[in-house]
Amino acid sequence: MLKALVTLICCLLATQAVAADDRTKLVGTWKVVSWVQEFQDGGDPRPEYGKNPIGYLIFTPEGRMMAVLEGEGRKSPQNDQDRVELFRTIVAYTGMYTVEADKWTTRVDVAWHPDRRGTDQVRSFKIEGDRLYVTSPFRPNPNLRGRVARSLLVLERAK
Repeated sequence: MLKALVTLICCLLATQAVAADDRTKLVGTWKVVSWVQEFQDGGDPRPEYGKNPIGYLIFTPEGRMMAVLEGEGRKSPQNDQDRVELFRTIVAYTGMYTVEADKWTTRVDVAWHPDRRGTDQVRSFKIEGDRLYVTSPFRPNPNLRGRVARSLLVLERAK
C-alpha cells in the first residue's frame, strides 16, 4: 500500500514537472511578425489586419496570457463609423493558460469582445529558435461574414 502511494505521488510530481517544462517554453513576450487567415474552403490565404499588423502575446510564469493585436494604419476616430472600424481591427484578451504538448488553452476572463469571456481559446504552437508559430482552430470569422478560417501567426521573442 505504501509503495503504491509513493508511486502515485511520484507520478503526480512528474506530471506537474512536465507541465511546468511545457509552459516555460512560452514564458516571455512575443512580438507579431505576421498574421494570415487560411480558409477552410481552400480560398487564397489573406493577411489579417493588413500586411503589417502589430501586437504582442505575453506569457507569465504564473500562468497568465495576454494578447493585444492591432491592424496596420489605425487612426484616431473622427466619427461613429471610424469607431466601428477600430473595433473590427483589434483583438485583446487575457486569462490563465495551461500547456499540454503543442497546445495551450487560455480561459478568457477579460476581452475586447464580451462573447469571448469565459471561453477556452485553444492554440497549437511550435517554437523554432526565437520564433513562435501559432495556429488557431478553424471557426467562423465574424469579420469575414462568417467565412470559416483559421489564424496563422508568426511571432518573435521580444528582446
